Amino acid sequence: MLPTFPHAVPPEHAVDTAAWDATWLVGGAIERWSGPREAVRSPVCVDDGAGGITPVVLGHTPQLDGVAALEALDAARTAWSDGRGAWPTMRAGERIERLEQFVTELGKVREPVVRLLMWEIGKARKDAESEFDRTVVYVRDTIEAAKELDRASSRFALDGGFLGQIRRAPLGTVLCMGPFNYPLNETYTTLIPALIMGNTVVSKLPKLGALLHLPILEALRAAFPPGVVNVIQGDGATVIGPIMARGDVDCLAFIGSSRVANLLERQHPRPNRLRTISGLEAKNPAVILPSADLDLAVAECVSGALSFNGQRCTAIKLIFVHESIAEAFVARLVAAVDALRAGMPWEPGVTLTPLPEPGKPAHLAQLVDDAVARGAHVVNASGGGGRIHGTFYRPAVVYPVPPDARLFQEEQFGPVVPVTTFRELDDIDRFMRASPYGQQLALFGTDPTELGRLIDATCNAVCRINLNTQCRRGPDTFPFTGRKDSAEGTLSVSDALRAFSIRAVVAAARTDASEALVGEIVTRRLSSFLSTDFLF
Repeated sequence: MLPTFPHAVPPEHAVDTAAWDATWLVGGAIERWSGPREAVRSPVCVDDGAGGITPVVLGHTPQLDGVAALEALDAARTAWSDGRGAWPTMRAGERIERLEQFVTELGKVREPVVRLLMWEIGKARKDAESEFDRTVVYVRDTIEAAKELDRASSRFALDGGFLGQIRRAPLGTVLCMGPFNYPLNETYTTLIPALIMGNTVVSKLPKLGALLHLPILEALRAAFPPGVVNVIQGDGATVIGPIMARGDVDCLAFIGSSRVANLLERQHPRPNRLRTISGLEAKNPAVILPSADLDLAVAECVSGALSFNGQRCTAIKLIFVHESIAEAFVARLVAAVDALRAGMPWEPGVTLTPLPEPGKPAHLAQLVDDAVARGAHVVNASGGGGRIHGTFYRPAVVYPVPPDARLFQEEQFGPVVPVTTFRELDDIDRFMRASPYGQQLALFGTDPTELGRLIDATCNAVCRINLNTQCRRGPDTFPFTGRKDSAEGTLSVSDALRAFSIRAVVAAARTDASEALVGEIVTRRLSSFLSTDFLF
């Protein structure tokens, strides 16, 4: 069934954003933007009592111009100071202490951030709390990984008549751009490792999910030297175009679409000097083999396809089921999807919530209509599948989706579950080789021969194969990446530290004189880089 929008904002779930309205962080100061602002409209609407619904206005974000964007870039470049700034030359232990201070302050704004995750992007309360808490854990895990990296780097290497110390050095100024679907967690999985390795940062907040970052600005301001972190908002072309065109960005950390990533990279005048770390779109398939445990496969596919309304790059976006078990699988899948509870984000037990992207329900309807025109059916239509109510879209199970349908080829990024059939294992191999994406694959079955064959056929087409479990990002210690149009670079707790840094070495011929010289520099603590110090 479709949810009922409230007649008014429930006061016990409201959040007052007046203190943070239209603020941004630049050069160590939290400023209130006096120029154009944009109202933040929630996907949660109120019923006007006359048959209409109106989005709730939560607050306003600043719509910065190109001049302000370059001010933030200049602040970051000043803090970098050609690698001689206080932050990039600070001992690793001191930077880690600043990060520990930040994570302590971050915990103090948990409730307003959780509420804004609910109101701004329609995330259920439980999921919003999980995103916040997972972000805190990620920061703490990154701190521990940085400590271990610093311990390992404090040792000297002896090889071929040389002695040397190899450490990780920062890259320079990083532009971080996070997505709307996990606006807190995904932003900080790039921001935190970039900072802890000594880079300075300009963070461009997503258009959807920007307001929830504003309560955190004070924690950032207090923890880091002026200009080390700068937080901007506004139209992407207006603020990001001038930043990239200047050529002063050394590293781009971007989570979004491959189309936009390519556009951003092309705007840099010296792309050979730009390192890019990106998480992009995917069309992750699930494969249901004849030997699969159908109850397990259905449960994992429903969760994998529809957690946070399917708005995840790691979501299962196409299900291949063997033709011999297709009817039984689809029947169970429909029953499980139709049993999901829809409602407002604060309601207990809610799985399905309103969609934050303007026009998204209509876009999903177009994809479904295209598949139906090519012979597919909305097999849960009697249960409301595919129905639209304002910002809400009831999940549609579409079967059998033919290869020429858009749903077979495009990432839907929403609550539509396309199902198709296959006859031979080679059908899966061909799909993976032809697909422009290569992030993950989920295999469901118990026949080791079939699974072994599929693993070998697809391990060089995707970067993660999930056996009898859904596609996902975690745990954060596992590498998170993709092939083809799905990613560039690798993210995880330890991988990210390496992604946002470069190996540098101080080397000397192994002679008595050079050993004595190096020893004096180290024992007298004359260098932050050439040092055996670690505080942990």
